[in-house]
Amino acid sequence: MARAALPGTSLRLARLSGHGDGRLLIVPLDHSVSDGPITTADAFSDLVRDIVAGGADGIVVHKGRARLIDPQLLSSCSMVVHLSASTAHAPDTDAKVLVADVEDAVRLGADAVSVHVNIGSDTEAAQLADLGKVAAACDRWGMPLLAMVYPRGPRLTGLASPDVVAHVVNVAADLGADMVKTVFAGTSERMAEVVAASPIPVLVAGGVNSPGGLAEFARAAMNAGCSGLAVGRRVFASPSPAQTVRELARIVHGPSDPTVPLSTSRMAGVL
Repeated sequence: MARAALPGTSLRLARLSGHGDGRLLIVPLDHSVSDGPITTADAFSDLVRDIVAGGADGIVVHKGRARLIDPQLLSSCSMVVHLSASTAHAPDTDAKVLVADVEDAVRLGADAVSVHVNIGSDTEAAQLADLGKVAAACDRWGMPLLAMVYPRGPRLTGLASPDVVAHVVNVAADLGADMVKTVFAGTSERMAEVVAASPIPVLVAGGVNSPGGLAEFARAAMNAGCSGLAVGRRVFASPSPAQTVRELARIVHGPSDPTVPLSTSRMAGVL
């Protein structure tokens, strides 16, 4: 049974899942910290407008970028403020540090916050401690927490097995996250094992290295019973972000396979 959410958490989760079906399509736009600009400064507003027009449920941005977004652009789309960061130029790119807190997100009007944790990295202990601290603050403020937890580091090489992916999503649940974003475990059947082992909704990361096309990847994730997708690079690097989001939204919010009932989603248990 899902834990009882505070009224503020429930309200924000309801806004985040605007379609009311317990499924989410999130578009992370936090890559400008880790990798560099994803578009020109002038074009960023147009990118957000296209993502919203396509039907995304939320975007993920850092606190500084959140201040620059016209609030009217987000009238039908939620905002998740990302609290952790690293850059591609660091000695250890798997080491994530907190660069904002829940209070920042509250002041910015965020509907949720997110924290990144790399299980198997050299700094795993510090990242786990940060996740625990943020989870406690989220409980105080009634703020939903999306934990982005990946099997990534020198102790985990190659493709992650379903057992390892199931482990990392349970780390997120046990440390207080409301939702978890992680990697796809190879096939729908194996990912279904991960979903079955998770007491919180599972979102699948964008599948940059996945075989096949984006739509095929999205259907495989949803057919596994995942609660949604978090697709960033394959949206903002596409020729038409609005059309890409629109296609993904059809898959996420319309049953991608008639044999997979909508009730397989775990998000409904959190709202």
